[in-house]
Amino acid sequence: MKAKEIRDMTNSELALKLDDLKKELFALRFQLAANQLDNPMRLKAVKKDIARIKTIIREQELKSGAQ
Repeated sequence: MKAKEIRDMTNSELALKLDDLKKELFALRFQLAANQLDNPMRLKAVKKDIARIKTIIREQELKSGAQ
């Protein structure tokens, strides 16, 4: 997921996407613990997507607070 795609989303879409990614991360960690994880690089990608979304949300909060 690219930062440009995230910036084009609304706040409610961002919240939904963040929730979905957190659920996916939980499932991936559970699979990792059970040695059933097919693609270990997916963990890294999901963590980065979560960080990107949180960063964009924080930028928007600071932008709206400064005005």
